Amino acid sequence: MRKNYSKKYVLLCAFLMLSAMAFAQTGSIKGKVIDETNQPLPGSSISIDGTTTGTVTDAGGNYTITGLKPGNYTVTAKFLGYIALNKTVTVSTSVVTIDFALKPANNNLNEVVVVGYGTQRKKDLTGSVVSVSSKDFNQGPITTPEALITGKVSGVEITSNSGAPGAGSTIRIRGGASITASNDPLIVIDGVPISNSGIPGIDNPLATINPNDIESYNILKDASATAIYGSRASNGVIIVTTKKGKGNEPFTVNFSSLNSLSKITKEAPSLTAAQFRSVVNSPQAGLTDAQKAQMGTSNTDWQSLIYRQAFSTDNNISFTGGVKGLPYRLAIGYLDQDGVLKRDNLKRTTVALNLNHDFLRNSLKVDFNLKGTYTDRHFANQSAIGAAVGFDPTQPVYSGNQKYGGYFEWLDVSGNGNPSTLAPRNPLGLLNEQQARGTTKRGLGSLSLNYIFPFLKELQANATFGGDITDGQGQTFVPATAAASFAQKGSFSQYFGENYTYNTDYYLKYAKDFKEIKSHLDVQAGYSYQYFHFYTKPYASYAADKTTVTSAAAAIFPGQYYIESPFGRLNFNYNDEFLLTATIRDDRSSKFSNANRNGYFPSVALAWRLKQEDFLKGVDFVSDLKLRGSYGVTGQQDIGPNFAYLAVYDPSNIGAQYQFGGSYINTLRPDAYNTNIKWESTATSNLAIDYGFLNGKINGSLEYYYKKTKDLLFDTPVPDGTNLTNHVIANIGNLHTKGIDFNINVNAITTQDINWTVGYNISYNKITVDNISATHDPNQIIQVGGIPGGVGNTIQLLKAGYTPYQFYVYQQVYGSNGMPLNGVYVDRNGNGSSSDDKYLYKQPNPSVFMGFNSNLNYKKWNLGFTLRANLGNYVYNAVQASNGAYAGLKFQGYLNNIPNSILKTNFSQYQLYSDYYVENASFLRMDNANLTYNFGKIAGAASLRITGNVQNVFVVTKYTGLDPEVSTGIDNNIYPRPRVYSLGVNVTF
Repeated sequence: MRKNYSKKYVLLCAFLMLSAMAFAQTGSIKGKVIDETNQPLPGSSISIDGTTTGTVTDAGGNYTITGLKPGNYTVTAKFLGYIALNKTVTVSTSVVTIDFALKPANNNLNEVVVVGYGTQRKKDLTGSVVSVSSKDFNQGPITTPEALITGKVSGVEITSNSGAPGAGSTIRIRGGASITASNDPLIVIDGVPISNSGIPGIDNPLATINPNDIESYNILKDASATAIYGSRASNGVIIVTTKKGKGNEPFTVNFSSLNSLSKITKEAPSLTAAQFRSVVNSPQAGLTDAQKAQMGTSNTDWQSLIYRQAFSTDNNISFTGGVKGLPYRLAIGYLDQDGVLKRDNLKRTTVALNLNHDFLRNSLKVDFNLKGTYTDRHFANQSAIGAAVGFDPTQPVYSGNQKYGGYFEWLDVSGNGNPSTLAPRNPLGLLNEQQARGTTKRGLGSLSLNYIFPFLKELQANATFGGDITDGQGQTFVPATAAASFAQKGSFSQYFGENYTYNTDYYLKYAKDFKEIKSHLDVQAGYSYQYFHFYTKPYASYAADKTTVTSAAAAIFPGQYYIESPFGRLNFNYNDEFLLTATIRDDRSSKFSNANRNGYFPSVALAWRLKQEDFLKGVDFVSDLKLRGSYGVTGQQDIGPNFAYLAVYDPSNIGAQYQFGGSYINTLRPDAYNTNIKWESTATSNLAIDYGFLNGKINGSLEYYYKKTKDLLFDTPVPDGTNLTNHVIANIGNLHTKGIDFNINVNAITTQDINWTVGYNISYNKITVDNISATHDPNQIIQVGGIPGGVGNTIQLLKAGYTPYQFYVYQQVYGSNGMPLNGVYVDRNGNGSSSDDKYLYKQPNPSVFMGFNSNLNYKKWNLGFTLRANLGNYVYNAVQASNGAYAGLKFQGYLNNIPNSILKTNFSQYQLYSDYYVENASFLRMDNANLTYNFGKIAGAASLRITGNVQNVFVVTKYTGLDPEVSTGIDNNIYPRPRVYSLGVNVTF
């Protein structure tokens, strides 16, 4: 027994020694797995290829694999939703460190997008919905929210209104659907539909929203997607979702500061002082010696005097995290933006708070959003822009005495020493002698409750309560010593306005899978109510002494209206292959009489996911292929008067007061009304194909749409004696729109160190007026588009069979030298006279517009840019047309500068209606270019990112004016869009 025990003991010791030797000759691998933002990915799978050996990462993204024999191994890291990454490593008897940086997989089809009253997976969509998240936003000094997505979405044209701080943009989705009613899309922010009415004291309602608080945009373009919003959806819907806190994240502070310098890149083309002297002295000008003697001896560039290099700073700090399971986000922003026009400034302070939490064992979800904004706007006198273009460049800035603020002014020829009532004012005097300031306060909030019934998990109830209240006030003061208001002894005016709206939305939703028939069904029904209130306080206008009344206050009654709407939607999915969506909404607007109050807006859409068919399931090259078709009807009720169907009375103005003894009182005067006005309605058909190739590396869509709008709301001329005025709002017209949207997104390179994505979109859009007459008279015309150069002059026309707002002009005749002949036009009618030969020529809206963006990541570097192009858009150069003749030089007692086009045309008289001034304004613009370096963790605590950006990098165009991008098509001294250089820093800790 003892021998056997000793033998076993010896064998055991030998085995242990051999094992220790074997263990001593093994190695191990350790490392960390992070995501694209350098954050750890806990729960990542780490495996050795060809073996069963593996592990998962801990909460910090760390892993360790031990007991590996020396040799070469292939190690693979995986995480759900990310592209797997493998590396080859040589293992010895020491520890080898291998880190992995995983990139997100292209999982577009499972993305959740926001639609009206709910969400859907992207692959289940049947309508035209585009989602743009914060990671894809335009970068740089973005001060208004819509600029975040300029050029990003096919069919969406965004044109900045000017270069002024907070100026906002004109947004058109597929060209709009109306003519004289609003073409603005409906904007919904965190469940609150925003009124398109202006806010006193601010240029644009969206300018009060801090772009840094926005998480995503979802743009609804066709009727299938928009009909759930009914009466306000004919021009598309933009759903804005703001950032929220996340309860599973630690307390985080994010601070960003963006500092910018703006400068103009081009001045409006006018004669220099030397050119001006040459022209004045030329025989063609025909000036007398006395008129020539009015020239000065200075060389003044008036435009350079009114503009400046402008500095701006945009600072934001946010706090996110969770307190005992309550996620929150609190953000504070401050923007101080100088305009390139002197004395122009916008200061904006914003606060945003989001709280969201689950109660009752996750049955009740609560989402609370509150935003507050305070803006302080100092308005520069933009009249100085036109004055600087037209003021005599040979005159000095200052007169040498104290009269009229010390500025040089043209004096009356009578010799009384007063400023001439006809001459332009000194541009710098216009700027410096006006004080105009406006402040605006805005509060926007929403509370959303979503409850899942515990006894019936397929049923949920949602209630949303929202409100938006704004008020703006301000004043403008011009001293009595200023030449601009000398005759009135200066001026003082003020304003106050208040708008508010509140909405309540309720709906029930039932969703259930029917596995036995491979189907999914969800239906919802709800009710929406929104109330709008507008109030403007009347003020009298005064002279600069603030006591002498120059204009009495007009009595203005508050405006109000409401919309209430039952609605419903059905979604049916068969075998994840065939999809059906149907919606209906019954809008009831108080803007119409009881007989016409209801508007019914249905839609239906079908989709076929061909990728689910057997003949494509095995085709790996095709990752997605879906056909979509939809038809729906939406409405329009956004017209001026809130009760245009009622006979109402308004107080008269000061000139129509009635005298009773020594007192004067306002009379009541009847307004025009039309009891028969009703909804505009737009029927839209949409055919589309969504595609994806190479596992989603290439994806996009191609869409064709056709929109027919009937019962257009027009401010229509009426026969004398048939109404209380000569114009009334009536439903008299029809138009149609057709177009094509195409977009493609490509993940060109995806490696450990390089990630390059590019996107391209192109849209074709054509709008045609079918009828603008109650009697369907094809020859009915409406002249629109006022221009300078005379009273009541217009340059555009509305006529059946043509695109709206085409230019109505004479066809210019050119000489053998290629130059236009003064007053000579083509006799298009062949009657020996060209006086009645105006014709419709070109259009202001582009027939094709495009966007291109690129984003390249290389390790810690990021380079991105955005390009846009408009093709087929023309602009009437009113700056040149209104003064582009020798006749524009000479006036009684003063000289005027004229555009430098006179050096080519030699026009003696104005040619206001010549098609020579309708110029091709097609352009290619690089909106922004940015370069970012991500330092990652600094001192183990904070993450640091630095960004350089240039906005409005370049413009390529044949247009000779200041800027080819003019939304109205009439260029009349626009505020220049500057080039902006920015440096930003972002710190997270």
